[in-house]
Amino acid sequence: MSYKVLLFYKYVKIENPEKFRNEHYDFCVENNILGRIYVAEEGINATVSGSEEDIIKYKQHLTSDPRFNDVWFKEDPSNEHAFSKLIVKVKKEIVNSGGLEVNPEYGGTRLKAEDLQAMYENEDDFIIVDARNDYEYKIGHFKNAIKPDVTNFREWKEFVEELKEHKEKKVVAYCTGGIRCEKATAYMVQQGFKNVYQLEGGIVSYTKNFPDQNWLGSIFVFDERRIISPNSRESLRHTAECFYCGEPASYYINCHNQNCDKLLITCHSCKEKYDYCCSDECRTSPNRRKIYHG
Repeated sequence: MSYKVLLFYKYVKIENPEKFRNEHYDFCVENNILGRIYVAEEGINATVSGSEEDIIKYKQHLTSDPRFNDVWFKEDPSNEHAFSKLIVKVKKEIVNSGGLEVNPEYGGTRLKAEDLQAMYENEDDFIIVDARNDYEYKIGHFKNAIKPDVTNFREWKEFVEELKEHKEKKVVAYCTGGIRCEKATAYMVQQGFKNVYQLEGGIVSYTKNFPDQNWLGSIFVFDERRIISPNSRESLRHTAECFYCGEPASYYINCHNQNCDKLLITCHSCKEKYDYCCSDECRTSPNRRKIYHG
C-alpha cells in the first residue's frame, strides 16, 4: 500500500477551536489518519500521514470548509505511516512564538522558489536567514544562510537583535513549510527591517523544484522519518558529521538513556553499534528507552 505525508497550515479565525478539534479528531480516527495537528483561534498547523485513498478523503474533508479551501498541502510519498499515533490539540498558538505580538498578515513579501533560485543565479545582494532551530540548521541549510543561535522559536526576538546591522538590506527568511516565517518576518518588519521576504512554501517547496542546487544537506521533519534527503548528489547530501565516527551524516537520535536524552547526529551503522547511547555510562543506565528499529 502507498502512503502520503501532508504538511500544511493556515492562519484563519477559528471561533470555537475545541469544537473544531473534536470533530476533526473524530474524522481522522474514522479514516485512519495519524499525525500531529494543532488547532488554535488563529488557525491550524498539521503534519499527517495516511494511505493515498485516505489522504484524498482528508484533503476533501478539510477543503470543503470555506475557511480552508485554499490550503497549500505539501505532499511526500511514503512506504508506511510516518506517525505511530494521532495527536490533535488545542493550543494558544499553532506554532509557539514565545509571545511575539504580531499579525502574520504583515509579514514579509512572499518569495516564490523560482525567485529565490534566480537571486542565487544572478548573485543578487541579499541576506538569507534560517528561521528554524540551530539543530535543524546543522543537518541542512541554504547556501550562505545565517545560522540561528536559538534552540527554539521562542528565542527569535533575541536572534533578530543580532541581525539589526542588516536592517537596510534585502533579507530572505525561510523555514520548513513556511509557518514560522509568517510571524518571524512580521516581527522583523515591526522592528524596522526595510526589505523583508519569506520563502513561500518553505524549504519543502524549494527543494521539490530545485534539488541539487542551493540547498545543502537534509531537512529535519517532525515525524518518524526524522529527515528528508532531497538532493541526489552525494556531495550535497550532508552538512554534519556522525557523533561517533566523524563520517558525513544527517540522522538524529536522542540518547536512549532517558536521564540524558542528548540529541545526536549519527550514521545508521554507529547508532546500532553504540546502542543508541552517547556514552558507556548511558549504555549501562537502567532508564534506557526501548530501541525502535526503523
